Amino acid sequence: MSVLPAAELFTAAQGRDRHGAVDEAAELYQAAAESAEECANPGVAAEAFKRLAILRHRQSQSDLARRLWRRGHQVAVAAGDERRAAEALNIGGAIELETGDLEAAVALFTKAAEVGERHPALRARVAQNLGIIANVRGDWQGARAHYLASLEAFISAGDEQGTAIAHHNLGMIAADRSRWDEAELAYRTSQAIAARLGDTHLAALCVLNAGEVLFARQQYDEALTHANRALAVFAQLQSHADSAGAYKLAGMVYRDTGRVQLAEARLSRARQLFATSGQALGEAEVARELALLYQTLGRNQEALAALLEATRLFGRVDARKEVVDVDAKREWLEATYMAVVREWGRSIESSDSYTYGHCERVAEYAVAIAGAMGHSQVELDTVRIGAYLHDLGKIHVPHEILNKPGRLTDEEFEVIKRHPEWGLALLRGMELPWDVVPMIRWHHEKFDGTGYPDGLVGDDIPVNAQLICCADVYDALTSDRPYRDAMTPDAALEMMTRNRGWWRPEVFEAFQKACPQLGARAKAEPKRE
Repeated sequence: MSVLPAAELFTAAQGRDRHGAVDEAAELYQAAAESAEECANPGVAAEAFKRLAILRHRQSQSDLARRLWRRGHQVAVAAGDERRAAEALNIGGAIELETGDLEAAVALFTKAAEVGERHPALRARVAQNLGIIANVRGDWQGARAHYLASLEAFISAGDEQGTAIAHHNLGMIAADRSRWDEAELAYRTSQAIAARLGDTHLAALCVLNAGEVLFARQQYDEALTHANRALAVFAQLQSHADSAGAYKLAGMVYRDTGRVQLAEARLSRARQLFATSGQALGEAEVARELALLYQTLGRNQEALAALLEATRLFGRVDARKEVVDVDAKREWLEATYMAVVREWGRSIESSDSYTYGHCERVAEYAVAIAGAMGHSQVELDTVRIGAYLHDLGKIHVPHEILNKPGRLTDEEFEVIKRHPEWGLALLRGMELPWDVVPMIRWHHEKFDGTGYPDGLVGDDIPVNAQLICCADVYDALTSDRPYRDAMTPDAALEMMTRNRGWWRPEVFEAFQKACPQLGARAKAEPKRE
């Protein structure tokens, strides 16, 4: 077979690829690679394997894509074609980057860069991908410098395709820094070049990212139009991860405009497609957006589950400390945890004007006692979370029992005693990053064995559970109840001192030390009419 058919097959494959005929393009690339290998035309074979790898990766067939770029690399190395060998390494790095293995991506980009110094067009592509790495790590200035270097090199080499990509990436950097006008101009420039070249995929990416700028400006109708336009192209291209990005944007628009059912549907679809594509970072970010939706709706249990999933997924992207941007996302998640559990705690009390604010106050009191004991910041955060959630199980206690003005019957008190167990049931299956289970289960246990639900004695009761027990009793005594007025802080301290055998000695000593702070907070609490 002559060389010509292989070259013609490759050219035809490129044409079908640009116009979104994915299946036809894949068949033609495969045929071109096979024909080129038979005819000893390694240049066409390496190019065909590289293009086919890109196409398969977009279709979420990343394992197959890895085998294809490696095959193209082998062909180029055997032929002594260092430029094409380095291009294959560059494609491999891009695949690893998008599937979350930054270490593997950097290693491949570095190898490609060693050859890139001798080939300007390749140097530009490597600079571009090193910019993406810097972006992920939160090194905005470094990323922008890499992108500007790649833009200059592409223009110098007359590579319009690369120039369009460089403008697109500069737009992403500008958007990350909330420089919306700069981002919009970069996307518009990239889209114009991509449209002229017939690159439907890049043009659609520019449309989607311009939609995210519109979303940031709260131009919701226009943002939704951009998301749907991009989605139509990505669906034709069978590009699952890009489709996920479009669904994500649409879901965010629907959420922020109050169309919650559509928001949940679009965000759930985005999460599914990112998972199918093996893109943990995208999946994590969608889980975060879903958490915000659930939080807005008061679906705190689902919000917390989504946040925990986002944390797990961010951890998969890269656990190394130098990944600054991922660490920043984790900090945001931790702050949102606090907001969600605080709201969840408040929701327990929302039907009872007498106990409203109880979880908030218990959290403040418990943290103050823990501080007096010398707890670390991590331990203080754990105590705060446990305090917010300690009465979670009261959601299942009948209203008439919670608000009964007189003494409870034995049967009614047995129902009350089950709320620690019910609280744990609501958290079952959630891998919380704090050890809150002992606090929820045993915050009514007393050192002398008279507590519930398990009648634990002495050191069998965890310290943090005792902290919350102490704070809980103090708040109960200094708050109005249906059957009595609030005690003064001094009277509450006196009563608790008479019953100090309920708590570990060191816990009660820390409580006494923190009492002035607790008393000031209790006195400041508005009284019920």
